[in-house]
Amino acid sequence: MTGVLIVVLVLGLLIYLAYRGISVLILAPMLSALAVLLTLDGPLLASYTQVFMGAAGGFITLYFPVFLLGAIFGKLMEDSGSAEVLARAIIARLGMARAMLAVVLSCAVMTYGGVSLFVVAFAVYPIAAALFRQADIPKRLIPATIALGAFTFTMTALPGTPAIQNAIPMPFFGTSPFAAPGLGVITALVMFGLGMAWLSYRARRLAAEGYGDHEDAQPAPDPALRERAAGEGFDLMELPVAAPPLGPPPTVVAVLPLVLVIAVNLLFTFVLIPTMDTSYLALPLYGETSIEQVRGIWSVIAALVLSLLVVIALNWRRLPKLTASLDSGANASLLPIFNTASLVGFGAVIASLAAFLLIRDAVVGLGGDNPLISLAIAVNVLAGMTGSASGGMSIALSTLGDTYLEMAAARDISPELLHRVTAVATGGLDTLPHNGAVITLLAICGLTHRQAYFDLAMTAMVMPFAALIVLITLGTLFGSF
Repeated sequence: MTGVLIVVLVLGLLIYLAYRGISVLILAPMLSALAVLLTLDGPLLASYTQVFMGAAGGFITLYFPVFLLGAIFGKLMEDSGSAEVLARAIIARLGMARAMLAVVLSCAVMTYGGVSLFVVAFAVYPIAAALFRQADIPKRLIPATIALGAFTFTMTALPGTPAIQNAIPMPFFGTSPFAAPGLGVITALVMFGLGMAWLSYRARRLAAEGYGDHEDAQPAPDPALRERAAGEGFDLMELPVAAPPLGPPPTVVAVLPLVLVIAVNLLFTFVLIPTMDTSYLALPLYGETSIEQVRGIWSVIAALVLSLLVVIALNWRRLPKLTASLDSGANASLLPIFNTASLVGFGAVIASLAAFLLIRDAVVGLGGDNPLISLAIAVNVLAGMTGSASGGMSIALSTLGDTYLEMAAARDISPELLHRVTAVATGGLDTLPHNGAVITLLAICGLTHRQAYFDLAMTAMVMPFAALIVLITLGTLFGSF
């Protein structure tokens, strides 16, 4: 029991010190070593070099292309002016009367197409502020509106999304980005519907307040904010971005790369890769693996590479500093993946301790005989503690993935359903106040936690919880579809 208390203490220190702004690149190995020292459970240096670094390196090996290509794609969409064009086109189409819906959909289209949520937030906020002011909707609802479109159903529920939250479960469960597509769509609709209902209710409830007396100029980011944003893969010092020299691209040019990300992903997953002879993957040279373990990653890589080339080809003259955009996107991918990999290494060290067996049995038992409930709880709690959806998911799967896969097989639950439940479960407690994306979004909008966090939590935490319950209920009753 002492070992369990030590593990809980170390996890508590991780969330507290991360909230205080200390980098997880320092915290993860330091607290891993502290756990080993206090429990007297294993050699210290071997735990670092063989367990921590082995797990962290394995994560980077698997997911670096997704982080790299995703960051570059988002940067090119931003620098070409495509992100802003998409936002303006959707908002203009729906009109001022549907201001909140227009903002949600513009964020959703871009994030589902692979654009970084930070790029989306900065592109959409100035437009949303003007729209909300004209419609006299309280400004405090802007963060919740952006979060609903960028942080929820397009990140975790919609099948085929290139978000890292949808990619991480694939090698653990041998699934594709389109795992449980029917359940994913239903879950996304529940999140969207409940979120919009809440925003509409709050807009009516706060109608007398109006937009409010707010200064819409974006505040200069302080060093702490810049560090937090950089931890999520975005450099606040690059903002605002100058307009492309040729002016913004046509709407069709702006939207085509996003469509290609999903279409090519689908094509490779279900048409091209299944026709390939991949027997060579069983050789030691290629890791003695199978196509089921790499199909999802291959599809996302192919989709992002082709979409990148299309963005460049269609916006060649709008990107006079192409190498600078490529370099900036590539650099922005490094800190996020190393942060997440460090959390994976931390989880691997904790999992190697004898005390973790007791914790594992307790967590697994929380859902009774339903592994879906237990998995959802484990992922949510760890995502909340680390302040990171991908970090919490990575710890949960690296330590308990095999256990849940065995439990699911015993209950005739498909790996596809495990994948979708895992992804959706990350979109809950990860939105606690210390989350870097939450802090950055509020700063972009020039609002405080006290002013706007309640509604943001309702759309990005409470409503995804409700959708997760629907997903687990439907999955338990009808299986994966």
